[in-house]
Amino acid sequence: MTHRILITNDDGISSSGLLAAYESVKGLGEVTIVAPATQQSAVGRSMTLFNPLRLTRLKINGTTAYTVSGTPTDAVIIGMFVAMKKKPDLAISGFNIGENLSTEAATTSGTIGAALEAAGQGVPAIAVSMRVEDEGDKFVDTNFKRDYSAAINVVGKLAQCVLEGKLPAGVDVLNVNVPAHAGPKTPVVVTKLARKMYDTRVHRRKDPRGRSYYWIDGTIVEDAAEGTDLHTIMKKGMISVTPLTMDMTSPSNTKGLEKMLAKAFKP
Repeated sequence: MTHRILITNDDGISSSGLLAAYESVKGLGEVTIVAPATQQSAVGRSMTLFNPLRLTRLKINGTTAYTVSGTPTDAVIIGMFVAMKKKPDLAISGFNIGENLSTEAATTSGTIGAALEAAGQGVPAIAVSMRVEDEGDKFVDTNFKRDYSAAINVVGKLAQCVLEGKLPAGVDVLNVNVPAHAGPKTPVVVTKLARKMYDTRVHRRKDPRGRSYYWIDGTIVEDAAEGTDLHTIMKKGMISVTPLTMDMTSPSNTKGLEKMLAKAFKP
């Protein structure tokens, strides 16, 4: 049986990371690329409901691909139900230009959002992101060359394991982050999500007519607890693999919550 693999991203169809993702799994089965037509970073699992979506077929460096006039989640849905004849066995989201670390990225990243959408459709997924040293590179994927070899090697091996049914029970998505200068011997370790990746800032400015407008920004948190994805990438320079689950139910003490509710709703 030939495996079916769907590749998407949130950086858009022109991102160099998209073809790198294709290189990582092209030998593992029938690969279909369906990506947003434009940059869609930080849209999470946003879905287009009030506008029509258009699917366009094109060639990128000789490889057939499709663009969707919407979000990464839209690309996954249109990819699965329109571009592909059957539901895929695996979805790859990336390679994203810029790291996706912590609970912040898990809930806002379009890269992870696409992987979660695939998982919600019953398809195991791998979200892949590469750290960059220049913050400006995250949203403008220029044409200068990047070394994707480490990411290609890691994702190829992870994809093979997933396709062989070796993804542990309870894991829906693997969130993979690769350091900027990772090489063939860079360790690959299992991590957990850090709590926070950015210290949020809001800049207030004036337009030419004197009216205020606001620009949301943030400075990167430099470190987090041992064992977190952020610490592993920022301080140890290792490749981080964080297992994610669709079940967001808190594992916290339910007895404590029951006591709170009993007190709050006491007759």
